[in-house]
Amino acid sequence: MPLHPVLARHAERLVHVQHHPAIEPVVEPWPEWIDPEVRELFAAEGADVLWGHQAEALAALHDRRHVVVATGTASGKSLVYQAAALQALREGRGGSGLSGARRPSVLYLAPTKALAADQLRRLPTGVPGLRPATVDGDNSREERAWARDHANWVLANPDILHRTILPQHDRWARLLAGLRVVVIDECHHYRGVFGAHVALILRRLRRICAHYGADPLFVLSSATVAEPAASAQRLIGAPVTAVTEDASPHAARTVAFWQPPLQAARDGVEVRRSAGSEASDLLTDFVVGGTRTLVFVRSRRGAEQLAMGTSRALAEVDPELAGRVATYRGGYLPEERRELEARLRSGDLLGLASTNALELGIDIAGLDAVVTVGFPGTRAALWQQWGRAGRAGVDSVGVMIARDDPLDSYLVHHPEAVLGAPVEATVFDPENPYVLGPHLAAAAQELPLTEADFGPFGPRATEGVAALEAAGMLRRRAAGWFWTSRERAADLADIRSAGGHPVQIVEGTTGRLVGTVDAGSADAEVHEGAIYVHRGEDHLVESYDPDHGAAVVRRADVHHTTSARSATAVTVVEERRRVTWGPATVAFGDVEVASQVIGYQIRDRSTGRVIGEEPLDLPERTLPTAAVWWTLDTDVATGLMDPEALPGAAHAAEHAAIGILPLLATCDRWDIGGLSTALHPDTGKLTVFVHDGHAGGAGFAERGYEQMATWLRMTRHTIAECSCRDGCPSCVVSPKCGNGNHPLDKAGAVLLLDAVLASAPA
Repeated sequence: MPLHPVLARHAERLVHVQHHPAIEPVVEPWPEWIDPEVRELFAAEGADVLWGHQAEALAALHDRRHVVVATGTASGKSLVYQAAALQALREGRGGSGLSGARRPSVLYLAPTKALAADQLRRLPTGVPGLRPATVDGDNSREERAWARDHANWVLANPDILHRTILPQHDRWARLLAGLRVVVIDECHHYRGVFGAHVALILRRLRRICAHYGADPLFVLSSATVAEPAASAQRLIGAPVTAVTEDASPHAARTVAFWQPPLQAARDGVEVRRSAGSEASDLLTDFVVGGTRTLVFVRSRRGAEQLAMGTSRALAEVDPELAGRVATYRGGYLPEERRELEARLRSGDLLGLASTNALELGIDIAGLDAVVTVGFPGTRAALWQQWGRAGRAGVDSVGVMIARDDPLDSYLVHHPEAVLGAPVEATVFDPENPYVLGPHLAAAAQELPLTEADFGPFGPRATEGVAALEAAGMLRRRAAGWFWTSRERAADLADIRSAGGHPVQIVEGTTGRLVGTVDAGSADAEVHEGAIYVHRGEDHLVESYDPDHGAAVVRRADVHHTTSARSATAVTVVEERRRVTWGPATVAFGDVEVASQVIGYQIRDRSTGRVIGEEPLDLPERTLPTAAVWWTLDTDVATGLMDPEALPGAAHAAEHAAIGILPLLATCDRWDIGGLSTALHPDTGKLTVFVHDGHAGGAGFAERGYEQMATWLRMTRHTIAECSCRDGCPSCVVSPKCGNGNHPLDKAGAVLLLDAVLASAPA
């Protein structure tokens, strides 16, 4: 298969290229139990036969089994739940599907509003009796009332289910009492703390359905979920049948790993050309050649800057093309998102720089190429992003451009770690007490809790209810435990772990709402003096009020960026597990992380050079979470190097370990944090911590503990094999370091890791 012409022009950047040939389909006839009217609907859209996995999944649903369809992108997974749901609605119209006087209904859940809206557009048209509606935060009061009173196919997200439908289940009784099919789309997205929240929301849903006499079938789908049966069962709390053999046709795909070239040292640190600049050049070439391209960028700011740079480059070639590149990210207003989605589908946009907001299965057929700027955190996410291209049956290209980052550097030189390995297991813990407690309270407000309800909520439910009762939040009566407050129990759970309500970003001169930012990251992103980029325009933050969740900005013509600096302390609360490796120990347990944004650096936008630094006075934030840590006996550590060098060596080892952990757990480096010290007060030794970034833990640190020997060997290999002299972003320099990457000792980190691993298991 010949290399795409644009890639061929940049062949010196390509470390690895792999071609995936086209695949022929395996077909099966439609089952006879599907009503002819339903079959005709799909036949009119070209689906007069089924792919083999579609037939297998429908057969399992006909046998009253919950199903997870885990096949590739664009493999027709949506047909499975659409056919099953339309059949249920058809039986209701004919009378055979009625349960008492309840008409059948369908609930579709997606991780994002955009995906639910896209699925609404993709429903078959002209279906007698079908009354679909989306229910999300963008609805008017009238739209939501119509959906509640009339819709029989509701498309929503877990947030709305948690905050609106379940707490007001008596108002939604018509929908809930008739539920026959519940669809959980893109189920791999439910990981970490968010996954734990959604798992408990689904248990609450099943409890309320049972209260109204409904027993819906669950249909889950994902192109990139590992251990699908086990993951799906943990999510819904019931056995699930997995369908995994993809029988659909697939066009050919070329995937490439790209490493930017080395540049001259900057401020004493050797660096490669930025992945964003490389992506901008590549996107420019693709757009000039008419190749419809989507570029995934990790951050909102990065997406904005990439689109701006590409537009400037295109303007020099053809001014008309400059307007055919845009940005898509979270924080945009609903009407802005819908406009961009429409332009992308119509082909008006040739290039789009997006955060992972477009990673999920939104139908954007016609894309030719996907460029991923940096490893997105998991193999599952990388394949999900690349799968956005080629969805109309055309050959496609997927490119990963490595950032100056330990994990990216490792992967471009070990592509088999992605291309030859299964996707990661989905990690989430529904028994996290910080997650379980609020959902037990919410369940009690919905219906009084009884001991018979405890089972689906897990073995810690009894303990959780007792704690809520002791706190005065639940009160026991003969009929069970009741919620005692006038407040909404659902408000106790922050299911997106955003740290509270989003901070509103307001233009001071007009009062216009510019956008929003998660409360958990607002201190670092919209502090006073920060530069906030929105749709290609720089805004200077004039004031920030964390107590009231507001930042006031004004447009500014500046040539610098800002990055926050923070201070962190970790206290060991309880050690849960421990293993000894000679002079080293490895432990996992509960910790408390205290952090505070203490200032920010000002960097020249073109060179990246620090040109100033300003202090900030913001409140300290405390996070109770889980961590993994390793220690090294003091006499061994001081025998390796001068004591003055130990902090830099431990710091460098910490940074590299954080960069590598995402290859072993379903996280990225922004889900976790760390701390290193030559002498920690709780251990009395040199200690390196890596902790989850969510209250109560998300399972990532625990996975690191279980894989510690493998993890640290990969970390050591990445540092030692890096061609830089003193440390660089490809090994030990971190983009999120609150201490400005000081001190760091690359060689010392290798010595420390060698000492820790000397007695580690093989």
